Amino acid sequence: MLCYVLTVTSLSFSVPFSYSMRGRQNLGESLRKGKPSILLSDVILYFFCILSKSNGNTTASGRSMASSCNSERKISTGDAGYVLEDVPHLIDYIPDLPTYPNPLQDNPAWSVVKQYFVNMDDTVTKKVVTHRDSPRGLHFRRSGPRQKVYFESDEVHACIVTCGGLCPGLNTVIREIVCGLYHMYGVNKVLGIEGGYMGFYSRNTIPLTPKIVNDIHKRGGTILGTSRGGHDTSKIVDSIQDRGINQVYILGGDGTQKGASAIFKEIRRRGLKVAVAGIPKTIDNDISVIDKSFGFDTAVEEAQRAINAAHVEAESIENGVGVVKLMGRYSGFIAMYATLASRDVDCCLIPESPFYLEGPGGLFEYMEKRLKENGHMVIVIAEGAGQDLVSESMNALGQQDASGNKLLQDVGLWISQKIKEHFKKRQKMPINLKYIDPTYMIRAIPSNASDNVYCTLLAHSAIHGAMAGYTGFTVGPVNGRHAFIPFHRVTETQNKVVITDRMWARLLSSTNQPSFLSAKDIGDSKKQEEESASQLLNGENHAEDGKLVSEENHP
Repeated sequence: MLCYVLTVTSLSFSVPFSYSMRGRQNLGESLRKGKPSILLSDVILYFFCILSKSNGNTTASGRSMASSCNSERKISTGDAGYVLEDVPHLIDYIPDLPTYPNPLQDNPAWSVVKQYFVNMDDTVTKKVVTHRDSPRGLHFRRSGPRQKVYFESDEVHACIVTCGGLCPGLNTVIREIVCGLYHMYGVNKVLGIEGGYMGFYSRNTIPLTPKIVNDIHKRGGTILGTSRGGHDTSKIVDSIQDRGINQVYILGGDGTQKGASAIFKEIRRRGLKVAVAGIPKTIDNDISVIDKSFGFDTAVEEAQRAINAAHVEAESIENGVGVVKLMGRYSGFIAMYATLASRDVDCCLIPESPFYLEGPGGLFEYMEKRLKENGHMVIVIAEGAGQDLVSESMNALGQQDASGNKLLQDVGLWISQKIKEHFKKRQKMPINLKYIDPTYMIRAIPSNASDNVYCTLLAHSAIHGAMAGYTGFTVGPVNGRHAFIPFHRVTETQNKVVITDRMWARLLSSTNQPSFLSAKDIGDSKKQEEESASQLLNGENHAEDGKLVSEENHP
C-alpha cells in the first residue's frame, strides 16, 4: 500500500516528462494486474528526480540516469578466451522489469521441437578460420526464442517501417513479422508506418493483420511505401510514445540502420519500454558482418535475364557487344555473382577493381583481342565501377541524394559511348553495341524461393529478440548461424569484394579478362594481407576487431 501512495503522490509533482509518462504507464499496468512490486523503480526514480531538481539539474540528471547503464558498447569475455559483443537490453535502463513465460511453450506447432529455447550463453563466432596460437575472437549473441519474455501478448503494440530503395523481399519480411507476432506470440496490435521514417509524424498508419498481409509476398516493392531521408529523431520518438508503440521493426540499409540506432538511443534516454529491432536491407549485399542480405539471391537470378539478352544480341551479329549495368554502388557482389552464374560474360568491372581503357593491358586492347577470337563479347559493369574515370565530366559531382548517397553518373552509358568512339576510329573493326540497364526491373520483382525462406528467418529472429527484451540490435546470419548484432557493427564498415580473394580469381578464370591491377594495387593488397596475417599470428586482436575464435568454443 505504501508503494501505491508514494507513486500516486509522485504524479502531483513536476518531474521529467520521461519519468511521468513511464510512471503513469507502470502505475496503470500494476493496478490492473495486481503487481505493485514493480513500482519500486518508479519510487526510486521519483526521489532521484526530486534530488536532481533541488540541485538545479533535473533534465541532465534524468537523462544520465536513463542512459548511464548502457552508454558504451557491451563487451564481455568468456573463460575460454572469446569476446562477446552483446546487444543492449531493456533491463540495462529499466532494471526491475518483470518477465513472463514464453507463449511458445503452449504453441502446438512448437511442441515437436526438441529444444526450442536458446541457451542464454549461446554465442555465434564472427570468424571461423583462426590461428591456433590466437584464441581470442569476437562473438555475438545467438538469436532465437528465450524461455522468458519481457512483454505480455496483450501488452505489445508493434509497428513496422520500410526505408530507402526497393529490394526483393520487403513484403515478405513485413508479412512474416506480422504473422510471427500473431501466431507465435499472440500479438494482435501491429501497425504499418507509411512512407518511411517521415511517416511516423506526417502520414497515416495501416493496421496489419495476417489476413491483410496474406499474399503480399507475391508482390514486389513494399505495401507500406518508402522514402529517403525525413529522419527527425525527436519527432519519430514523440510519435512512438504518443501512439503507445513498444516494439519498432525497421527495415532498411546502412543509413536506415544508423537512423534506427539514433531512435534507440533517444528511447533509452527517455527511459521508455520500447524495443527497437532492425532488419538489414540492401540489394547490393554490402552490409558488413552478416553472410548476405535478403534480396541478393533474387537480384543475381534476375540479372541472368539481362545478361542472357545481351549475349543473344551480341552473338547474333558480327562484332556484337552487349553491355549490362547492374547494381553495386560501392560493392560489386551482384555483378561478380551474376557473371559467375552466367558463364557468358567476357569482362566484369566492379568498384573494388580499378580499370583503364587505353594502352597495353587496357579494356580496349582486350576487347579487340576478344572480338577477333569470338566475334562477339558481353561486358557486365557495376554502377559504381570506373567513377574515377567519369568524375571530371560528372555534373552531379559532390551532390548527394536524400539518404546521403553520392549521386553517380550512368557509367553504363559512359562506357558504351567510349567503346563506340574507340572502335569508330578503327574502321576495320566496326561494332554493334547494345546497352541494357535492368536496375529497376530487378529491384521491383518479388523475392524468389530462397529469399522468401531467408526473410522468414530474419523476421522471426527480430521478433524473438524484441520479445526477449533486447533492443538496439539488428539480425542476420553470421557464418550460417543467426545472431543479434549491435547497430554500430553493421554501419561502421561496408562489405566489399576482396580482389585478392579466391572468388575474384574464379571470376578472372571464367572470363579470361585481365586483372587491370597495377603493381601498386597488388602491392597494397598484399600489404593488407600480410598485416592481417601478422595480427593472427601475434594475437593482436582487440575486442572491437574480433577476428579470432578459440577452437574450444567452436565445436
